[in-house]
Amino acid sequence: MPVLVLAANDGGHLAQLRALAPHLPLTGEPLWVTAPTPQSRSMLDGERVHWIDPAPTRDWRAALRNARSVRRLFEEEEVVAAVSTGSSVALSTLPWAARHRIPAHYIESVTRAEGFSLTGRILHRTPGVRTYTQWPHLAGDGWAHAGSVLDGLRVQRGDGHPVRRMVVSLGTSKFGFRRLVERLVQVVPADVDVLWQTGATDVSGLGIDAREAVPEAELVAAVRGSDAVVAHAGAGIALSILHSGKMPILVPRCARHREHVDDHQEQIARGLLDAGLALVSSIDDLAWSTIRDATSWSVESADDRAPLRLA
Repeated sequence: MPVLVLAANDGGHLAQLRALAPHLPLTGEPLWVTAPTPQSRSMLDGERVHWIDPAPTRDWRAALRNARSVRRLFEEEEVVAAVSTGSSVALSTLPWAARHRIPAHYIESVTRAEGFSLTGRILHRTPGVRTYTQWPHLAGDGWAHAGSVLDGLRVQRGDGHPVRRMVVSLGTSKFGFRRLVERLVQVVPADVDVLWQTGATDVSGLGIDAREAVPEAELVAAVRGSDAVVAHAGAGIALSILHSGKMPILVPRCARHREHVDDHQEQIARGLLDAGLALVSSIDDLAWSTIRDATSWSVESADDRAPLRLA
């Protein structure tokens, strides 16, 4: 049976590919390639999945192990095309496709609004791999604009309302983001019901009922039922908030504080802010008034968006 390989690291990369998959102009039974986490298992429930080892940022040994696993997949399956949104899983997958003369498509993360990732730069130089950006202003020099996970989103402003329920999400990164939690503990009134999804962040001594991970379906339901959502500027949670009809309040992680390997969250935050698809704040400027203001906005997803334009 012809198979379409869809490969992405868990977290925001997988969330983007999941959102883009229905709009791919490609045929074949979807076969997902990703690492098993509560989020990925929930998101891909009922789908066919080839599970690989977790591959943290710039863990080259994990990338090589996964390349050997993916090699067996290409030997055993009738793969007709492969698509990835990154990061290291793309390096483990797309070169094998290109080596077998199978169409290989790399779609750079929407977080890269001002330049390309290390993964993207490597694959751009890999013969047989086609590379795409989700931002029109970055197209050129071998990078095509195929479309974006943001296509079809429309924002409307109305009347605000009180905030009684909130969601705070810091994603699944191995990096902590205690500075944001400390700030929210200061500004959020005690009578607000908050779901705290804090990942690897140390929240000891802050007096909150935090959860490291929340299954995707539960998190989506909580976002839809909330009045406001504050999150790190990760692509996955930003998309989830937008597709749930809410205006995200994004606070980017900072590499200087060892909250990520670089400042690409600043890029996605600025990109979404310029597109009118997010409220963005630094930690020092984050105030209760900003959170209340988010209730004045609603987001709709159009059903008539165009397919992605792949070479």
